[in-house]
Amino acid sequence: MRAENIPLDVMQKFRDGVVIPALPLALNQDRRFDEIHERALVRYYIDAGIGGLAVGVHSTQFEIRDAGIDLFETVLTFASREIDQYCGKQGKKILKIAGVVGKTDQALREAEFAVSQGYHAVLLSLSAYADGTIDEMLEHSAKVAEIIPVIGFYLQPAVGGRVLPYEFWRKFVEIDNVIAVKMAPFNRYQTFDVVRAVAEAGKENDIVLYTGNDDNILIDLLTPFRVRTSQGEKTIRIMGGLLGHWGMWTRKSVELMEEIKAIRGKDQIPVEMLTRAAEITDANAAFFDAANGFAGCIPGIHEVLRRQGLLQGIWCLDPHETLSPGQSEEIDRVYASYPHLNDDEFVRSNLQNWITKGE
Repeated sequence: MRAENIPLDVMQKFRDGVVIPALPLALNQDRRFDEIHERALVRYYIDAGIGGLAVGVHSTQFEIRDAGIDLFETVLTFASREIDQYCGKQGKKILKIAGVVGKTDQALREAEFAVSQGYHAVLLSLSAYADGTIDEMLEHSAKVAEIIPVIGFYLQPAVGGRVLPYEFWRKFVEIDNVIAVKMAPFNRYQTFDVVRAVAEAGKENDIVLYTGNDDNILIDLLTPFRVRTSQGEKTIRIMGGLLGHWGMWTRKSVELMEEIKAIRGKDQIPVEMLTRAAEITDANAAFFDAANGFAGCIPGIHEVLRRQGLLQGIWCLDPHETLSPGQSEEIDRVYASYPHLNDDEFVRSNLQNWITKGE
């Protein structure tokens, strides 16, 4: 599949900048796949106004691929079908992104399966190449890109990623059928490495940048990055976000994205936006359990969705993965501190429709 096969209106919205949540995995108390609440999540995100959804990524839990769990194909198939059906009813289209991991043989199998299920692109993790060379990772990425459009992924080392130097990104953005890079190193220096690589490669019109820096969402989206290159000075923007954080309070994130677009190109940024940037980062620290090295990241996402009624509980595939001591109290704190950031009323008004069984 080629980038030009993606519906033109879907691709244009993606390039303009949209909200793309990472889909959490809904489980019941027996830690089995919960179709009813997974369907509710998909419907929630679509009605909230997202422009894409990422499935089979970190928030969906990488363990879905493990022998004995074997949920990778089940979840990707279910999510793709539900997206198509509900978008059809609502008269919408979104970009469908599948997470792809592992060494080349596994990654190619996952990419081919994603194509078979109607996904438009893959978010390519390089975690399996923790000790790999730049050339090995580039060859691996190019092979996946022969099958389906690729979104590069700079994942922070704290949750399984690795440092990827400027030299890697400068060559990566030259790969045919790469359409974007999600930058999530949670590091200003490393984020700028990607921005500079795109600018110096002359790929600013071909590669769209998305933030995955959940600790710096709003500043990433507000900043025009100025880069001096051999072709002259260029201004590069991070256009949208593909974020675990946007899997919660999603309606407010969509509203925020619209505010950002209205500000772009203006000479001044309202001070209130800078204050809100700090508020969002503080909320993320509670949800993602930054105080404990992100140990409670996925359960933290689940806890917010549980409180809203979108999940039954916070269960993860790994029974040892749960909220850290004090994390629930931190979530209480940010809920009380920033009531304007949550979308509880939106969820409350629509939950019964989303949770309805079947079609």
